[in-house]
Amino acid sequence: MFDLISRYDDQILDAFWVTIKLTVLSAVGALILGTLVAALRVSPIPIARVVGTAYVTIFRNTPLTLIIVFMSLGLYTTMGWKLAGEGPDSVAQNNFRYAIVGLSIYTAAFVCESLRSGINTVAMGQSEAGRSLGLSFSQNLRLIVLPQAFRAVIAPLGSVLIALTKNTTIASAIGVVEAAFLMADINENAADVISVGAIFALGFVILTLPTGLFFGWLAKRFEVAR
Repeated sequence: MFDLISRYDDQILDAFWVTIKLTVLSAVGALILGTLVAALRVSPIPIARVVGTAYVTIFRNTPLTLIIVFMSLGLYTTMGWKLAGEGPDSVAQNNFRYAIVGLSIYTAAFVCESLRSGINTVAMGQSEAGRSLGLSFSQNLRLIVLPQAFRAVIAPLGSVLIALTKNTTIASAIGVVEAAFLMADINENAADVISVGAIFALGFVILTLPTGLFFGWLAKRFEVAR
């Protein structure tokens, strides 16, 4: 195992750095999109609720591999929609960015449901008080409901982030050189499959364990008193 680490140390670090970038950028995109979809799901406008429900239903029940492969082969290769300029690394850059888009779209559905459960914990009187003060739906949601909802779902959002970190391995399906892609490459050149698997399993534990502990601390720190 240590021989493999010393032989591929730079490549392993680079691969996990790509995994971290995929996770962070996709998490930001999923949080923004998931919040918007959650707003649609609790909107007083029926068509908005239908759109939000359809989004969650479709993307929660669609395999992530299918979404990411469609992004690369469908939007980029077939339709020619590019997210990066021309150049020798344009294919790799486009696939990386489409992987972020696919991960964000998929994870947003789970962020939405976590956040919607937090919105449901906010007392109805809070919203009614906001409306009595003349706040619009968007103002009520932004100033009163969402701040309390986010505090209530810190731990579930942490679980979603951990799942997202592990889901980044799907990006290898379109050639993004992250941890899973490098693991498959090393397996082709090294005979010790168990050691290779142990190295990358340890890498993901190092990434996800602090995340779980941090979000667990945040959840206790900002727990809403009932």
